[in-house]
Amino acid sequence: MIEDLPQGDDVRQIRENVRKLCEAFPGEYWRRLDREAAYPTEFVTALSKGGYLSVLIPEEYGGSGLPLTAAAAILEEVQKAGANGGACHAQMYIMGALLRHGNDVQKQKYLPRIASGELRLQAFGVTEPTSGTDTTSIQTFARREGDHYVVNGQKVWTSRAEHSDLMLLLARTKPKEQSAKRTDGMSVFILDMRAAKKDGLTIKPIRTMMNHATTEVFFDNVKVPAENLIGEEGKGFRYVLSGMNAERILIAAECVGDAKWFIDKASSYAKERHVFGRPIGQNQGVQFPIAKAYAQMRAAELMVDRAAKLFEVGENCGAEANMAKMLAADASWAAAEACVQTHGGYAFAEEYDVERKFRETRLYQVAPISTNLVLSYLAEHVLGMPRSY
Repeated sequence: MIEDLPQGDDVRQIRENVRKLCEAFPGEYWRRLDREAAYPTEFVTALSKGGYLSVLIPEEYGGSGLPLTAAAAILEEVQKAGANGGACHAQMYIMGALLRHGNDVQKQKYLPRIASGELRLQAFGVTEPTSGTDTTSIQTFARREGDHYVVNGQKVWTSRAEHSDLMLLLARTKPKEQSAKRTDGMSVFILDMRAAKKDGLTIKPIRTMMNHATTEVFFDNVKVPAENLIGEEGKGFRYVLSGMNAERILIAAECVGDAKWFIDKASSYAKERHVFGRPIGQNQGVQFPIAKAYAQMRAAELMVDRAAKLFEVGENCGAEANMAKMLAADASWAAAEACVQTHGGYAFAEEYDVERKFRETRLYQVAPISTNLVLSYLAEHVLGMPRSY
């Protein structure tokens, strides 16, 4: 039973170790990167060397073989420390497609090197300019030619592409109009980006409101060895979909961490800041929004835990994963709003880190799945209402 899963001391120790690691990367480190729009290479390297990005990889391939709750704890602590796991979190859930659907040769070739940090699998090539979250409408095409595929097309919002050795690429291998179902005809590949950059792959950075290292990627007759096809041709959508629940749970854990950071920052400031001869936290207009954000965070935290445990025992957790992501994103945004209001003008000063984290946590109302699509999912798949899109 799900309730019988042990909590164990492992996760508690992991949390403590991650906190200590993050102490070496204080606010000034992240502020400098934000000003320079630079990638946190040192931070990602430290997480990799510590084995934190390989916790979900089985021990036989050099990982820790820990459950999703451990990965969620790592990312929550990263955000709670004021850092940003968005620079590397994808590696935790992207490799799931390889682990669940790859063959033995592929696993032996890539997983140990990913676990050791020798290879970075950070890029997820799915979204396209004309499809957005309508993944079944992608147009990037991989045409089989002998012992390789030739890929042409474009991806957008492909985060960390400039800092990844490998990409998990979703492309059509059969035209949509020739497929029996709209989810058919798509395939997943492991793309060696180092080789592809010499063979028609170009990357264009997208400047955004936060330091998130996201890009457009263009494929111009890029060759991919046929041996890099994961699973069966035409079934790639199912393989990608199988990792979406893990992605949403892990992002939700990050949002919980963000909420905790904002709540701690706001409540501390409310106790220290004196106006009109009294701490501002004595005023209900200041303390109530913080208290409400705390309650929202705790509720979201429970849903994240529930979704993760369902995932770990192999039960259907689509509804819980989506609710966890939505509730946690709402909680982090409410906490961010309360933190800004509590700090007043100082919230806009770079040195307090509030404005940076405020910008960063806003992303999760939109990505990796928007709040409206979560509601559409729940309406259709849980409440039995007609499909709305």
